[in-house]
Amino acid sequence: MPALTTTSDGFLLHGEPFRILSGALHYFRVHPDLWSDRLRKARLMGLNTVETYLPWNHHQPDPEGPLVLDGFLDLPRFLRLAQDEGLHVLLRPGPFICAEWDGGGLPDWLTSDPDIRLRTSDPRFTGAVDRYLDLLLPALRPHLAAAGGPVIAVQVENEYGAYGDDSAYLKHLADAFRSRGVEELLFTCDQADPEHLATGSLPGVLTAGTFGSRVEQSLGRLREHRSEGPLFCAEFWIGWFDHWGGPHHVRDAADAAADLDRLLSAGASVNIYMFHGGTNFGFTNGANHKHAYTPTITSYDYDAALTECGDPGPKYHAFREVIARHTSVPDEPAPEPGAKLPPTEVQLDGRALLLPLAEALAAPVRADAPLTMGELGQRTGYALYRTTLPAAGDGLLHFGGGVGDRAQVFVDGAPVGVLERERHDETLPVRVPRSGATLEVLVENMGGVNYGPRIGAPKGLLGPVSFNGGALRGWDCHPLPLDDPGAVPFSPAAETAAVTVPAFHHGTFEVAAPADAFLALPGWTKGQAWVNGFHLGRYWNRGPQRTLYVPGPVLRPGANELVLLELHGTTATRARFTDAPDLGPENTW
Repeated sequence: MPALTTTSDGFLLHGEPFRILSGALHYFRVHPDLWSDRLRKARLMGLNTVETYLPWNHHQPDPEGPLVLDGFLDLPRFLRLAQDEGLHVLLRPGPFICAEWDGGGLPDWLTSDPDIRLRTSDPRFTGAVDRYLDLLLPALRPHLAAAGGPVIAVQVENEYGAYGDDSAYLKHLADAFRSRGVEELLFTCDQADPEHLATGSLPGVLTAGTFGSRVEQSLGRLREHRSEGPLFCAEFWIGWFDHWGGPHHVRDAADAAADLDRLLSAGASVNIYMFHGGTNFGFTNGANHKHAYTPTITSYDYDAALTECGDPGPKYHAFREVIARHTSVPDEPAPEPGAKLPPTEVQLDGRALLLPLAEALAAPVRADAPLTMGELGQRTGYALYRTTLPAAGDGLLHFGGGVGDRAQVFVDGAPVGVLERERHDETLPVRVPRSGATLEVLVENMGGVNYGPRIGAPKGLLGPVSFNGGALRGWDCHPLPLDDPGAVPFSPAAETAAVTVPAFHHGTFEVAAPADAFLALPGWTKGQAWVNGFHLGRYWNRGPQRTLYVPGPVLRPGANELVLLELHGTTATRARFTDAPDLGPENTW
C-alpha cells in the first residue's frame, strides 16, 4: 500500500489523517548551497511538504547521453535534504512543466521536430518520454516513500486540460510510472474549469485544481467533477511572473492569506505556488506567445512567501499565522533576513568587442541561406550571421519569416537597426556605403515559449533575407552559446572611449565576507552578466527588474570578477552591487 492514500474526504499518511501543507520550491532555480536554508524556512513557516517540477530539457540535454544529476540538477541530494528537514515531497516530472521555464521543460531536440505531435500518444513522443523515465526512475526510486524516502505523490502531466484531450496519452504516462515501480499516489492538476478538469483528469488518479482566488467556487467545481475524495489545490497562486517591458506583479499579503484561510477552513490540502520562486539563471527563462511573443524576466521572485534571495516576505509571516490557526507550527522563531554584501562599486576596465571575436569563439557554418539556431545545433544564446551586400545606396532589408527573437543589424560594423519578434518585425531600411559591404545580424534567443501550441518555435533567422528584392546568399553562420566568457581575451579600455557595438566588459572587486547581493547597472542597456564565471542571467533597461540577484555562494573572499556582455552602445564604465533588490514598478492583482 502507498504511504499516502485517499479517503472519501481527505488523505491518510501511513494510515493516519494527513493534510498536505506544501510550498513550491524549484531546486533548479536555487543555488544548491542554499537548498538547506530554503527547506528549513519552509518547515518553519508550518509546511510539511515541498513541491518541485523536474526540467526534462536540462536533465536530458542529449537524447543519447546520460541523465544529468549534478550541481543545480542534483535532485537526489535535494530530496535527501528535504527528508533531513522532515519534509515530504510532491514530484511533478512533466514531461511538460510550463513553469515559465525555457520550452516548458521539453527538450529542444524533441520540440525541433515539427512532425512529432507533442503531449499526445504519438509513439515518437511517448517513446522519448519512456526513454527519459527509464533513466530517471532508477535514480528516484530510493527516494520514494515506498523505499523510505520523502516522495509521497507524483503528478501525471501538467494542466493537460488546457492543452489537449488525448486520454490515451495520460493513461500511457500513468502506466509508465506504475510499470517503473512508482507505487505512490498519482495526481493530475488543472485549472478549476469544468472542461479542463474533464479532459485533463484520469480515472483512478486524484484530480487536483489550480487557482489563486474564488476559493469556494473553485473547490465547488472540484467537488462537482469528483463527488468524493480529497480537495487539493495543487497550485494556490499567491503572486505572478513578469515579462520584459511589463510591471512587477504583486499580490497583497492579507488578501492571499485570507484565501489560504478559506482553503484550509474548507478542509482542503494546498500547495502554495510559489513558496520560494528563485531565479531564471543563465538562459533558462521561458516566454509566452499568444498574440505577441513576450519573454519572461530573469527574476522569478513571484512575490512569493520567501523573496528571491530567500528572505521572509510579508506573505511568509501572514501564512504562518494562518497555518497556526489550523495546525501546530514549529515552536521556533521565524527566520531573520540573511546577510547582504555592503554596497560595492566595480570599475570595468577590460573590454573585448564581440563581433570580431565570433570567428575565435565558434567556427562558422557556411550555408547558401541562413540556418536557424536549431539547424546549427544550438539550444540557447546567440547566433551571428554574415554575408555581403551587392550594391551601395538606400535599400530595404527583408527578413522572410521574421527573427527569433531579437536581431541587431550592422553594416560594415556600424549598427543600423533592431528587429524584434514581439513586434513582428520583418523589414529594415538601411543605407549601404559601398558595394560588397559586410552585413552582420546578431540574433538573441530570448527564451523558448513555455505554454501553448508554439512550444519549439525556431530561433535565429527564420527565412531567406533579401535586399531590395534580391536574395542574399553565401552566409557564415556562427553559433554563439556564450555560456562561459572564460575564453574572452580582454584588453585595457580607455575610460573615455564610448562603445557603440556589442562588447564584453570586465572588472574586479574585493569581498571581505561573501553574502547575497544585487547587481545594479545604471547606464547599461541590455545584455548578460557573470560573476566569477557564474551566469546571473539577462539584464535589460526595459525593466521591470533593475537589479540581478547574486547568490552569496558564487562570491569568494578576496578578489572577484564581473563580466558583462553589453549589446548596445554605452559610456558606462562602472557597475554597483547593492544590498536590496529593485524589481520595478508594482502592479497589484
